[in-house]
Amino acid sequence: MNKNSIIGFILIAAIMVGYTYWMSPSEEELAKRQFVADSIAQVQNQRVLEMEMITKAAEKEAKAEELEKESAVIESPEYSDLQSKYDKFANAASGEEQIFIIENDLIKIEISNKGGYIKTVELKDYKTYDSLPVILLDPNTTRFGLSFFSNNRIINTEQFYFQPSENVTNHMVVNGDNSLQISMRLYAGGEEGALLTDSYIEYLYTIQGNNYMFDFTINMVGMDRIISANSSFMDLNWYADLRRQEKTVDQFNGSTIYYKFYKDEVDYMSESDDEEEQITTKLKWISYKQRFFTSSLVAKNAFDNGNLKVYEKENPGSDRYLKTMETDIELPVNLRGDATIPLSFYFGPNKFYTLKSYGLDLERQIPIGWGLFILAWINEFIVIPTFDWLGGYGWNYGIVILVLTIMLKLLLFPIAYKTYYSSAKMRVLKPEVDELSKKFPKKEDAMKKQQAVMALYKRAGANPAAGCVPMLLQMPILFAMFRFFPASIELRQQPFLWAHDLSSYDSIASLPFTIPFYGDHVSLFTLLMTVSTIMYTYMNNQMMASQTNQMPGMKTMMYLMPIMFLGIFNSYASGLSYYYFLANIITFGQMFVFRYAINENKLRLKIEENKKKPPKKKSAFQKRLEEAAKQRGQNQKR
Repeated sequence: MNKNSIIGFILIAAIMVGYTYWMSPSEEELAKRQFVADSIAQVQNQRVLEMEMITKAAEKEAKAEELEKESAVIESPEYSDLQSKYDKFANAASGEEQIFIIENDLIKIEISNKGGYIKTVELKDYKTYDSLPVILLDPNTTRFGLSFFSNNRIINTEQFYFQPSENVTNHMVVNGDNSLQISMRLYAGGEEGALLTDSYIEYLYTIQGNNYMFDFTINMVGMDRIISANSSFMDLNWYADLRRQEKTVDQFNGSTIYYKFYKDEVDYMSESDDEEEQITTKLKWISYKQRFFTSSLVAKNAFDNGNLKVYEKENPGSDRYLKTMETDIELPVNLRGDATIPLSFYFGPNKFYTLKSYGLDLERQIPIGWGLFILAWINEFIVIPTFDWLGGYGWNYGIVILVLTIMLKLLLFPIAYKTYYSSAKMRVLKPEVDELSKKFPKKEDAMKKQQAVMALYKRAGANPAAGCVPMLLQMPILFAMFRFFPASIELRQQPFLWAHDLSSYDSIASLPFTIPFYGDHVSLFTLLMTVSTIMYTYMNNQMMASQTNQMPGMKTMMYLMPIMFLGIFNSYASGLSYYYFLANIITFGQMFVFRYAINENKLRLKIEENKKKPPKKKSAFQKRLEEAAKQRGQNQKR
């Protein structure tokens, strides 16, 4: 560093020291600045104190106004009237209705704070026949509530405003395995209208994310001061107008009330007529059942008894109205302290395995032939498992019905073969039977003719009843299908070919008029079923000519039956008509196979060989038949 640089640094340092000394304030200036700062701080503190005083005064004034308003309400004639009418629940008698929506993976529930109950339920995975949401209950008319006496006054909780718990928002969603609890409380009132927070009725809903059933618990807390402790029960009233979801009403699977006796059977009310029934024994559950959906109230313990009513309104006021259902049941309760009444709701489809999974016999609402055990057994253990298994492949349900029909026909193949083989024997013997008819032409010789024919059958080794027995064995399956297809929700709104919905009729033409016993439309599957049935009847009569000739009235009836079914099935499930049509077509194929498989010439030789064999001893049954025939012959002669 040179001399000039050192001198420069010294001068800069001297200038900075001089500037600092020159610019620093004097003691007087410092004192003045401190005075100003203290004055500003004092003013700010004074303003804060003033604001606090203003706030406290405002709060005090607001509280005074609130107390004044409450006093005015309590002392108003309107409140006095409410108190006179509702006593301890006068505070909850007025308010503004709010709707809370709770949604899981399957259903959407609307709960109102007025009454605290479920007003309606929407099933998210289903639509109506005209593509609208499936809403089970009419929200404008649904009522649900407890009824009891308090100080000689009848209290119906549906009239009062419940208070939701703090966690309740206007729209809540729960998914998967998670659960959500919602509390709605009806508080009783104390002196001067104050709420008794330790005396209330609580509706507690516990909803899981992936279930149609959820818990509904009624808690009675501190109500022994409000309701007489001697009360052993409370009335629960549930009124609902069901909404129409389907295009047609199934006359064999209508809407009605189903109920299960405690540890006993399931019963139901009339599906077509208005009916009221008083149940005097304990009940496990009550269901408002539609064709494919149901709304059920289940007791974890039991209902004491109930009065059930189902009817149709004359002027419902809604084009969606289906039927009205009303229940008044007794809930056993002990009010000597807090009480809990555990219940459950089910709002969902009538799917067999879904209902059966709850272990409550809810699946017995599905009419698969429970009145005749063989039909229910066939459907429950053969048809439904097979149908469910085939449906799991994701095929169109028209294909599922086709495969199911083929499988059932294969199962019945030995019976069908036995029937055809027996009819072939009868055809071979027909010329000889005709000869016997010529031999005994007179009516008084009818007994001799019958004995001669029976002797011929016996020598030939033929049994005229052998063809009837296999046909009778097939009848339970035919009737089981008649019950299964219209009740199967799996077919609901499933299209196939020209049919838009296999659970309803497949109209290909609408008529400008209504034909009695037929309707105002043309169902093609029903026509195909009728034509194929008539063809089958004709072919069957040709094969069993000897038997049908002996029963001419039966022959006429066999042709009339398909015509009758045409009228019945025209407005019925097209899936059922399609099944019967397929069954007839497959039967035609079997008959042609049997015709080529059974050589009637060889069969005739075998019959001739049987005739040469020594006669077998008559069985006791055959002896009784012959004695009965002889007795009839003697009576005719008299």
